[in-house]
Amino acid sequence: MYSIGLDYGTNSCRSLIVNLVTGEELGSGVFEYPSGEMGVLTDESDPNVARQNPQDYLDGCAFIVREAIRLTGEMDGDFSVDKVVGIGVDTTGSTVIPVDEAGTPLALLDKFQDNLNAAVWLWKDHSSYVEAEQITELARVMRPEYLAKCGGRYSSEWWWSKILHLKNIDSEVFDASFSFVEHCDWLTAELAGDTNPVTLRRSICAAGHKAMFNDAWGGLPDDEFLLELEPALVSLRGRLYERAYASDEKAGELCARWAERLGLPEGVAIAVGGFDCHIGAVGAGVKPGTLVKIIGTSTCDITVSDADVADVPGLCGQVDSSVVPGLVGLEAGQSAVGDLFLWFVNHLVPECYGVDMGEKFANLNQAVRGTKPGESGLMALDWNNGNRTVLTDARLTGMLLGQTLYTKADEIYRAYIEATAFGACTIIQRMEKYGVEVSDVVSTGGISLKSPELMQIYADVIGKPMRVSGVDQTCAMGAALFGAVAGGYSDLATLQVRAVKYLDVVYEPIAENVVVYAELYQIYRQLHDGFGKTGWNGMMENVMKDLIRIREQQRK
Repeated sequence: MYSIGLDYGTNSCRSLIVNLVTGEELGSGVFEYPSGEMGVLTDESDPNVARQNPQDYLDGCAFIVREAIRLTGEMDGDFSVDKVVGIGVDTTGSTVIPVDEAGTPLALLDKFQDNLNAAVWLWKDHSSYVEAEQITELARVMRPEYLAKCGGRYSSEWWWSKILHLKNIDSEVFDASFSFVEHCDWLTAELAGDTNPVTLRRSICAAGHKAMFNDAWGGLPDDEFLLELEPALVSLRGRLYERAYASDEKAGELCARWAERLGLPEGVAIAVGGFDCHIGAVGAGVKPGTLVKIIGTSTCDITVSDADVADVPGLCGQVDSSVVPGLVGLEAGQSAVGDLFLWFVNHLVPECYGVDMGEKFANLNQAVRGTKPGESGLMALDWNNGNRTVLTDARLTGMLLGQTLYTKADEIYRAYIEATAFGACTIIQRMEKYGVEVSDVVSTGGISLKSPELMQIYADVIGKPMRVSGVDQTCAMGAALFGAVAGGYSDLATLQVRAVKYLDVVYEPIAENVVVYAELYQIYRQLHDGFGKTGWNGMMENVMKDLIRIREQQRK
């Protein structure tokens, strides 16, 4: 039997068909979103705006499923569409869609098709940073328990801040919005043929901390809180939802219209959707003690723990069953990693390193192999897209310190890699401080496969072994496994044993590098706290000279 995973990323969507007996990855299709710039609709007057066209999601779905079916048929003579038991879906999030009473995205209506505010509000849209602070301050006074589950601060990347910002900037679109739906919930409802926003099944992965949903306080934020925040949100609450579901449950069954469009039989089970990194962690083998680090344009760090784990300040969130049903999912991450490297190569690396992007990266990585920790005397803060964890502040920006007239581009590149590694270390140390076990780290994503230099630096900084997932598409794999469980084929643990794989290489920390990075990390934390923490009153006069001292030691 087989299952299909659909993975909707920031710039494209892809599919994967999985053999459920062997766990083998079979046919796959990829669709690049045609709208905007690499699928993202932007506003030249506001760099915080990032929106998408929902039509891209629909067109992409038809293409990637049919392509996966075609390729799987060529690869596996036993395959037929009648053996597909389930479909799972993961998307970015919080990626919010304004919809009408039928659940139709407003961006698909003639009246609003040219209005950017009626489009999908992509996860990395930070235009609602003022509203996020407003929500944070109100919750600190009225409902501190809301903040305890999302690290102590609400984010501009999340559900309520985006909806409130829409109300503040475009009342026409807000008033036309009967409800709002997360991308992962809307797509599963669309495939099932019933997009009624009041009755469609919402994901606990999406509802959790991003919509401040928790059964302990009755689901969504209460009317008293919303009334104080914005009276219009009180009536909206009644048009949202009262329950949320884990991804091992069924959202519906494939409707006749989409069955014909995809080339599949009607009635295939569709799992409740989820967010890409949470679902991808399942495809990479997340379990208590194992943290999965998904390294892409940004990073997302996911692990799971017992239900009685303490609230960890500074994490993105803690939600029961958001990753593995029955366990608390803990989420953290960094707002720019791959994006940071791409920005650097595209805008600052000279042509002496190569003509195209691939050649530049290859030469930069080769140069990094020939240098040692601290040898450049540089230190960076990787907040070029804000800080997601543990400071949770979208208004922070990047910094590079220690450059001289002799600083080279490859040295800066290494400093940026180290900065992202220091950020990863900060996340793990925060988890461990509050009793969350992290014994090993599994990474996934293209960077993990393409840059052994980065992986070794991460292992040296974190001080833990780093493994790399052997599954090419962990997000789509996880989605496919949930599709199979929702279809009644098997349980999640059994399917993970069959499907989860790792590469043979394990990046073990190098002892002498660990020592140097421990010293460099203390300097990083000084900068991290000095520029990121409110009320910090330390001094900085040692930083440059300490970097020079370490540089001289490493060059001897």
